[in-house]
Amino acid sequence: MKLSTILTGVSLIAVSLYIGYYISESNNNNSSSLEIQNISNSDVGHISSDDRIDPVSDNEDRPILTKRISDADANLNDDELAVIELFEDAAPSVVFITTSTTRQSYYSMDVTEIPKGSGTGFMWDDEGHIVTNYHVLDGGNKFTVMLSDQTSYSAEIVGLAPEKDLAVLKISAPEGKIKTLPLSKSSNLKVGQSAYAIGNPFGFDQTLTTGVISALGREITAANGRTIYDVIQTDAAINPGNSGGPLLNSSGKLIGVNTAIFSPSGAYSGIGFSIPVDVVKLIVPDLIAYGRVNRPVIGIELMNENYVNAEGAMISKVLKNSPAYKAGLQGISRARNGQYLAGDIITSIDDNVIKSNLSLVETLEKYKPNDIIDITYKRGDKLSKVKVKLISVVE
Repeated sequence: MKLSTILTGVSLIAVSLYIGYYISESNNNNSSSLEIQNISNSDVGHISSDDRIDPVSDNEDRPILTKRISDADANLNDDELAVIELFEDAAPSVVFITTSTTRQSYYSMDVTEIPKGSGTGFMWDDEGHIVTNYHVLDGGNKFTVMLSDQTSYSAEIVGLAPEKDLAVLKISAPEGKIKTLPLSKSSNLKVGQSAYAIGNPFGFDQTLTTGVISALGREITAANGRTIYDVIQTDAAINPGNSGGPLLNSSGKLIGVNTAIFSPSGAYSGIGFSIPVDVVKLIVPDLIAYGRVNRPVIGIELMNENYVNAEGAMISKVLKNSPAYKAGLQGISRARNGQYLAGDIITSIDDNVIKSNLSLVETLEKYKPNDIIDITYKRGDKLSKVKVKLISVVE
């Protein structure tokens, strides 16, 4: 082999080694630069103050978030802001009521709690009284009230008024958790004014629906068959679970208690009914004080209408020493020959025509104990009139 060939080979090997070493050094320099860059993203202390970009502190973040919230509020109109404020003020006064019943096994004697239903109520006073519908509690013997903060309390029945579909519960909750709703009046309501319902439809608690007062002076039938008069009709969505919840005006004041809907399917169809607050203000104090409505009575028992062929309310029995007894009214009696004689038939009270037993009871509800009324009655073929002083049913 020639010497020149050997020298050429050695030279090529030397050049290759030199190029390899140069490339290796270049890669190491790049790796070091990359490592510094990563550190600079995680620890700004290794970068000079001239090159460093200061991060935004937590305190500087808050004004940005606040500004975003303010921008969101700025996008709401005055009507929306008013409804938001109404709900936030009223919601703590609205409660979720669950009703259950207990059964004891015949074989094991174990007691089982069976859910019965649920509904809505609202705080009436600082003593823990909760107003709801009678039908929300009907059939139950154990009641639980959950407040807006998700705390729950056992409740007991204070009073019931099935003829008005109203009831009162009571809970023992700390004073700070009790917030009552302000009361308005229903006598000056107008069709078309705004109405707001808060309740727990289908168990979804703290739900707000809005609408208007669609009509006034409606009549609905209570659970016991009695007619409830002057009911408010609204198109604010009222679904199962809303029963017993408040209906509010635009000032956030109570104008009614949601009680029923008109629907072929059982779900909301645009027609809901509320018991007017003027009726609620009359009934609830009686339920708290007496456990029932303090109705005025005259001290009579009425004959079953199936056995009466005349228009009016026939007296079956007059209670001794009652106002009717003192006024000389008579019930059914028996002649010497054994024949039964018809009792007096009440045909009117003051200017109110009495056509049936029910109309007599409903007419007396317009009065208060100690009121004096004029009763027109028919005995045989003769009409007579007498004054009677009403007494309380709880006396």
